[in-house]
Amino acid sequence: MGNEASYHSEMGTHFDHDEIKRLGRSFKKMDLDKSGSLSVDEFMSLPELQQNPLVGRVIDIFDTDGNGEVDFREFIVGTSQFSVKGDEEQKLRFAFRIYDMDNDGFISNGELFQVLKMMVGNNLKDWQLQQLVDKSILVLDKDGDGRISFEEFRDVVRTMEIHKKLVVFVDHGQED
Repeated sequence: MGNEASYHSEMGTHFDHDEIKRLGRSFKKMDLDKSGSLSVDEFMSLPELQQNPLVGRVIDIFDTDGNGEVDFREFIVGTSQFSVKGDEEQKLRFAFRIYDMDNDGFISNGELFQVLKMMVGNNLKDWQLQQLVDKSILVLDKDGDGRISFEEFRDVVRTMEIHKKLVVFVDHGQED
């Protein structure tokens, strides 16, 4: 895992030295196989994540090298986006990337359908979900290109103040 203390300056994270040390301890606890990286199964071992349908998408975004696991550097950079010191734009870009599955800078009809399907499961029939997706695209797509750009997404989501909810707190309590 290396020297956790150096990550703050190396990567420009929003965490201070002590927060990175605490995150390092959390990372080590989550790394059940001691491989130095976290698999989907290791993330899913956390009870608070087991019922979250978007965990896989979050892991995909954290996993910048695309190897299917999240190493400590990716973990710190990824979680830093949710720091209370993180900026609104960064949080909104992260939220956008949840939907932009192919990372082309746009949310297509199909991508919106896939992500919403993850969230609603079988609570809606596919045709009902497709109607919701089509209507959402119509409302959000200001330039009429049939897809949602980051700017179109940001303009709508910013008014909901979602970025204020995308925050992680690093426990400053007692040492483990």
